[in-house]
Amino acid sequence: MHNHSLTNDYIVRAGKRLLALEVLYREESWADVVRESQEIVELTLKGMLRACNMEVPRIHDVSSVLLEHKKRIPEPARSSIDFLVKASRSLRRDRELAFYGSEDLTPSEFYTLHDADTAFEYARKTHQLVLDSLK
Repeated sequence: MHNHSLTNDYIVRAGKRLLALEVLYREESWADVVRESQEIVELTLKGMLRACNMEVPRIHDVSSVLLEHKKRIPEPARSSIDFLVKASRSLRRDRELAFYGSEDLTPSEFYTLHDADTAFEYARKTHQLVLDSLK
């Protein structure tokens, strides 16, 4: 059984989060831009996996699933699979650190405009690629 409404919900909610990301960016909350970008990429890619009738793993980085089932990914996402894998892996590494920090790292002091720009581009481009692929 495939819940098409849930698949669509993932993609739509990711798009709405992109709008919220613009506010965080304007407020120069770079760590939050990185964290939210990760969630947008994760939700978007999981929506695409669902749309392709693939099992969605309960992990934050789905890059291994994308690579394993590359032939089932629609274009233009398939042609950009390296980008999607890089976005998923890269942002996954920063997921907890950007949110919680650590004893030797304060997120608001650590993450920079460059980090936010990169993360925002990952989120924006991933979402657009998936939208274009599911038309």
